[in-house]
Amino acid sequence: MEMRIAWKLFKRELFQGQLLLIILAITLAVLSVTGLARVSERLQIAINGQASKFIAADRIINSPTPIDSEILTIASSLGLAHAQSMQFNSMVYANDNFQLVTVRAVDSKYPLKGQIELVDGVTHTLPPADTLWYETRLGGILNSPSSLEIGNAEFRLGAEIARLPDAGFNPFASSPVVLMRLDDVVKTGVIQPGSRVSYIHQFAGDADKLAVLEEAVKPLLNNSQRWVDVQSGDSPIASAVKRAERFLLLASLLGIALACAAIGIAAQRYCQRHFDVVAMLKTFGASSQQIRVLFGVHLLLVTSLGIILGLLGGLALDAMLTAYLPQAIAEYDAPLARPLLLGVATGLISAFMFSAYPLMRLLSIPPLRVLQRQLEGVQFGMWLHLLLSVGAMALLGYLYSQSLALTMTVVAGVLLLGILLSLFGFVLISAGHSVGMKTTNPMQLALAGLRRRAKQNAVQLVGFSSALVLLLTIIALRQDLLDEWQKQLPEGSPNYFLVNIAPDEQQPLNDYFSLNAIKATDIYPVIRGRLVQINGEDLISSDQADAGNEGRVGISRELNLTWRDNLPPNNDLLSGTFNQASDEVSIESGVAERLGVDLGDALTFEIDNQRLTVNIASIRAVHWETLQPNFFMIFTQEALAPFAYTSMASFYLEDNQKHLVLELIKRFPTVSIIDVGAMVKQLREIIDQVSLSLTLVLVLVLLASSLVMVAQTEAGMATRQRELAVLRTFGASGWLLRMATALEFALLGLIAGVMAVVVAEFTLYLLKTQVFELVVYMHWDWWVLAPLSGAVIVALLGTWRCRQLLQKSCGELLKA
Repeated sequence: MEMRIAWKLFKRELFQGQLLLIILAITLAVLSVTGLARVSERLQIAINGQASKFIAADRIINSPTPIDSEILTIASSLGLAHAQSMQFNSMVYANDNFQLVTVRAVDSKYPLKGQIELVDGVTHTLPPADTLWYETRLGGILNSPSSLEIGNAEFRLGAEIARLPDAGFNPFASSPVVLMRLDDVVKTGVIQPGSRVSYIHQFAGDADKLAVLEEAVKPLLNNSQRWVDVQSGDSPIASAVKRAERFLLLASLLGIALACAAIGIAAQRYCQRHFDVVAMLKTFGASSQQIRVLFGVHLLLVTSLGIILGLLGGLALDAMLTAYLPQAIAEYDAPLARPLLLGVATGLISAFMFSAYPLMRLLSIPPLRVLQRQLEGVQFGMWLHLLLSVGAMALLGYLYSQSLALTMTVVAGVLLLGILLSLFGFVLISAGHSVGMKTTNPMQLALAGLRRRAKQNAVQLVGFSSALVLLLTIIALRQDLLDEWQKQLPEGSPNYFLVNIAPDEQQPLNDYFSLNAIKATDIYPVIRGRLVQINGEDLISSDQADAGNEGRVGISRELNLTWRDNLPPNNDLLSGTFNQASDEVSIESGVAERLGVDLGDALTFEIDNQRLTVNIASIRAVHWETLQPNFFMIFTQEALAPFAYTSMASFYLEDNQKHLVLELIKRFPTVSIIDVGAMVKQLREIIDQVSLSLTLVLVLVLLASSLVMVAQTEAGMATRQRELAVLRTFGASGWLLRMATALEFALLGLIAGVMAVVVAEFTLYLLKTQVFELVVYMHWDWWVLAPLSGAVIVALLGTWRCRQLLQKSCGELLKA
């Protein structure tokens, strides 16, 4: 019986249009989350896919010893592509000349991602047997020989390498690179027990299978073996990729918040419309159990229809946007299951948890309401509604992002928004009491309307302000991220590095730069040293710690040290003052945290068999993703004066100035030149793709925000219709009502804009300090633009939605 009544009620209200608002809200919720999740994951996979070309694979295991064969068996069983290579240093000989080189020996599968760039173009092959490909500068150093010797074997010199896809960026690694086949290593005889060799295993394939491999392999790795992906510190774009992924996650979380707002608005309106229906049913003898079943089934049908439409809309949105994406991004396909499941979960959880409070009020309506319409049943505490709503939002947010910091930041912003708008918004609206009783002009009538609907308008402010807060947050973060990346790789970024500059070559080199109008950076001195003590306590290596030795673990390698009188570019001073005394040092924040040191601690270094003790005077944050020389430790010149040093510098050349490189090699034959132009170009391509991703997500959030505003405007139409009928009855003109309506919505938008700025600034502070590590600053222009924009947008939406009501006569309004 109850099911039949529920189905009839559902069909009647569906065809009469009374269910359109709640169906639209659920559809919007599911569409926003499914569409944003699908597009965001596609963009996320595309960004990581393009970035993976920097490591020539999706994942890497880097080991100083051969890895466990079980790892390769697991990778093979998963169907992952696998390439193996070795890297080691060796002396090469040509006639009477010799040079230390970095040998990269690769198998036939290399590279899994990216391409080998030769001087005469891109190649898809590898060196033939008994042949080496080499960096151009090696030929200049050895006087262009036709062959050279490595160990016991002689190799022909073939093509010149412009860049290997996984060459990375290390200006301190000055040895030229030679590329050979892995099978040829045995002929050289240079690999003996105890030789320092890096065994590199690269994997590529499906993301889910890579995740399975990672889970299975990591327990098998020892402390000297490293699992590497594009977000590891070795990747020059690790920070950019991580920030882009956080942004995409945040955008989807804000999409969930928008969806929840739409559901809450629709559920509130739906239940209010059925107060009289419940009172009538109870009057005719319906039990509470029958009414619960009736509206429970009704809500389930509405939710199911909204979810189905939302899923279809989300997939259509993904297909439409994918058609306009560049081929490099569109060719990546994201798994479909997760966005669909997330969409269904969003529809179910938000629909039932956001409608729980309005539904409880609906079911408590007394039969006496048939005679006294002001009765609304038991008034449950708003704390319950707030708890259910925030709980639903937090649950959905965490299920999607798996990031507690992001989820709690969004929840904190929503809570602040609700508190501010419920209290402050109500106070502002109620302040119009004295002037609101007079209705001789549009402004007074608008203020009167605000006062009469103070509670309802306070709720409407939450919806309007939510949309504005999300828009401001997304716009600001997108611009800040793009500005940050542009600052790190501006036009004219160095595309060549010079290392091993002798002290007596610095001035001639500067003269050469000036003569040829070459834009060069500062020259940095470089001295090798090892950290041996902290506050007088001897340090041990990580290998010694693994062997069971007790003590404080230091840095298990020599460091590149430099001196400087002022803070270098791309370094931010976090605490202390930059080197002012001869016994002071500035330390990078990550190393300081790893070593557990702070300002005032004493560090002892061993340089050229001499010991130097300095005190930490400042801690710096370093932007490692920039193609600039960066250092863990920066000393004063007086501290490092006793030690021998070489220097390094970087410069920028236009394409039409490339011939100057050969002149530079001839004039300064002992200086090593590293070409990073190809890497700069590839980095810019990644940043361009990220920029497009952020723009697309911004457009999606704009659309979702607009729909939430429309849904919020729709929520008050029934009450407004009754008021217009009364005002028409007492002779109010159409012009007066149109102006008063526009002004009322404009005032709501103005207040919403002010509140949105307050909450957006608070949310951005949390996001920038806890998630994105960006500079915090106030957006002073928002305090003017946001309220004005809110007033205009909400006024236009409200007037447009009320246009039919405003055009009706008094009789038509009373009959409706």
